[in-house]
Amino acid sequence: MASALPAAGTRDRGFTKMSKALRIAAATLAASSLAMPALAQMDAVGEGEGQVDIVAWAGYIERGETDKNFDWVTDFEAKTGCKVNVKTAATSDEMVALMNEGGFDLVTASGDASLRLIAGKTVQPVNTSLIPSWGTVDERLQSAPWHTVDGVHYGVPYQWGSNVLMYNTDVFKEAPTSWNVVFEAMDLPDGKPNAGRVQAFDGPIYIADAALFLKAHKPELGIKDPYELNEEQYKAALDLLRQQRQIVSRYWHDAFVQMDDFKNEGFVASSSWPFQVNILQSEDQPIASTIPSEGATGWADTTMMHANAAHPNCAYMWLEHSINPKLQGDLAAWFGSVPAVLAACKGNALLGDEGCATNGEGDFDKIAFWRTPVSQCASNADGCVPYYRWVSDYIAILGGR
Repeated sequence: MASALPAAGTRDRGFTKMSKALRIAAATLAASSLAMPALAQMDAVGEGEGQVDIVAWAGYIERGETDKNFDWVTDFEAKTGCKVNVKTAATSDEMVALMNEGGFDLVTASGDASLRLIAGKTVQPVNTSLIPSWGTVDERLQSAPWHTVDGVHYGVPYQWGSNVLMYNTDVFKEAPTSWNVVFEAMDLPDGKPNAGRVQAFDGPIYIADAALFLKAHKPELGIKDPYELNEEQYKAALDLLRQQRQIVSRYWHDAFVQMDDFKNEGFVASSSWPFQVNILQSEDQPIASTIPSEGATGWADTTMMHANAAHPNCAYMWLEHSINPKLQGDLAAWFGSVPAVLAACKGNALLGDEGCATNGEGDFDKIAFWRTPVSQCASNADGCVPYYRWVSDYIAILGGR
């Protein structure tokens, strides 16, 4: 089990009816579509420039300052002479905004940001021949659609995880078999209503969770991909989320706040990450998780390189370093995620040989990984509802409209 506790602020911080994350999303949509000049793909790695500047999730790039056992920066700096500078971003939308502003070499982007960065020509293609360990990356991730376009790779896979259904085992003696416990008003196994005791994620990408639920329960809608929704399918997803709004009293995107909610505020079921489950279980809380029959959404993070990276040689050195098994295993233990390099799942003292299983490695085929919705889509001939509408409509739902 991954038992180490990451630094406060892992992934998103804070939640409100209209979160900072959503406000940033709305403000940066136009910026993410601006064309930027893309550099030609590098054909050789030269001498390092002395530093590399990275936008990353909190806890993703550690140098032992919080816990000396977790340090995958110091040895890289000593070996390459490239000083690692990290700018922590709280949300995917903040990452897009920071990369659009420029001044960074790399970003650890989730799938709900990576396609926006590619479409905006904010990031450049990655020459995998310059990354000696590329072949060790999980083959399921190497050409994943959230970082590969027309056969061109725009990043190196880093870590992934699923959005599990976390539940209180005092209330649920058996694992819930459906996401309906958070989408539909009902009495839970303890005989009490779920209203006011369940949560939902406050990012617009959560619309895909509703679509995935409808894919299983309303097959007549013809949903093939929860990120590719036509108008009818999209309306049905919004209607389900408006229905959910009547029972959800709090939306989350801060892992630590959500854990406090489950410990102290009476919440008993919600979408979550394996990270929260691991930590709460390590504290002997009555918590477990499952992926229900409908499957789940999830996140797969990719290290991507800015089109105008000022330190491309150091950046390529970091891309290679980022997928060494020791780093991959240590990070998975620290964050509660699954390595992009499966060799990291065995022999890592911090992760343990069961750590990948604990963090959900066996659930890969059940996951619909986050991907930015676009208007031109494969599953609907008439086109799909683009992401900018997901943002504005989800803001409205959280506001009770």
